[in-house]
Amino acid sequence: MEAVAKLRNYPTGPRKMRLLADLIRGMEVEKALAVLEHHPQHNAVPLFKLLKSAINNWEQKNEGKSAADNSLVVKTIFVDGGRTLKRMRPAPQGRGYRVRKRSNHVTIIVDSKN
Repeated sequence: MEAVAKLRNYPTGPRKMRLLADLIRGMEVEKALAVLEHHPQHNAVPLFKLLKSAINNWEQKNEGKSAADNSLVVKTIFVDGGRTLKRMRPAPQGRGYRVRKRSNHVTIIVDSKN
């Protein structure tokens, strides 16, 4: 029985978040948590919390079973682009440069290995 957790509109670029998502895809949950906990990138913190949330969702779905007993795996993780805030930055000679502040949506699906 798989469990899902979603992070919506996190204010960082999707390309930066995909680097971490590719790193933990297919990993066992305990190893993925350890990797995210010690990763220097600032996106690792919300991804760590999201993975913990997916584990708790799995435990609630499968009453009486513990995630430590079953070997859980990050079955699927994907990052989609979220909303983009459009801002203007002053530029020379009265012009304005457009600044796009991107955000992303992350979806994690965890499942037992067998």
